Amino acid sequence: MRSSRPPADERGPEIDKQDIPAAIRAARAEAGLTVRDLARRLGVSPATVSAVENGRTGVSVDRIRDIADALGTTAARLLGEQVEPAPRHDPPRAVTDTAVDRPAGAHWRDFPPLEIDAVLAAAIDAFVETGYHGATVRAVAQRAGMSVPGVYHHYRDKQALLVRALDITMDELHWRIRAARDEGAGTVERVALMVEALALYHTHRRELAFIGASEMRSIEEPDRTRITASRNEIQYLLDDGIDAAVRSGDLSTPHPRDAGRAIATMCTSLPQWFRADGPSTPEQIATEYAEFALDLLGRTSTR
Repeated sequence: MRSSRPPADERGPEIDKQDIPAAIRAARAEAGLTVRDLARRLGVSPATVSAVENGRTGVSVDRIRDIADALGTTAARLLGEQVEPAPRHDPPRAVTDTAVDRPAGAHWRDFPPLEIDAVLAAAIDAFVETGYHGATVRAVAQRAGMSVPGVYHHYRDKQALLVRALDITMDELHWRIRAARDEGAGTVERVALMVEALALYHTHRRELAFIGASEMRSIEEPDRTRITASRNEIQYLLDDGIDAAVRSGDLSTPHPRDAGRAIATMCTSLPQWFRADGPSTPEQIATEYAEFALDLLGRTSTR
């Protein structure tokens, strides 16, 4: 497909200013990006970025603007004006203790609207509609009603938006599953409540859950390993509950691991078909799924 971008010699006059390469290099370092990161944002090779930063090739006015957008700054600043950068959101934290505290006053069955910034809300909508790879930072910016540099002032890149969405999902799941489990009076009830919590999350938070189920392949390291471990721990919580019920004789399945994974998959597939305007409410589905799970596990006693 032929690019709509004009050739380099049609994109405005080149600027011959000796400090521009140094300004670009400094702005890239300030943004915490590698040469390869900047090249990926610009859609050029790392060698091209290196040539620009080392003054081995000239840069046009349009190219300066492109670089400024990619770095979350302005062309004026790269040309010599000092502009105070806008505050950036803290990067997604590295979760080392996945026993996330329950928010004050929150109950695992209640799902108030999430308090998230406009950029992340726009990115979530874009990822659901077009997929991670189909969504562009420019499209996110348009949805959020801001400029591309405005997005980069808040998030390092599109990957940071995806990671943040997954972190929100995992944090919620961890406290909700534990809170549900802890309300159970016996082994079977604890399993049923954990399944109910999983089903409720994947219907009430359908957009986030859909991204979590479909875009793990798009998460880069080291976040992929970290988030995968967090997801596995959710499965282990359910597995432990099933094991306890089997040991007590309240569940009789001879294949607790396979059953546990089937139950989790049943819940995580909900975002693919559930609709808020459908015939069943999240609560009805969650109750039914808990019953399905107990039947699959071979319950031998009442909850």
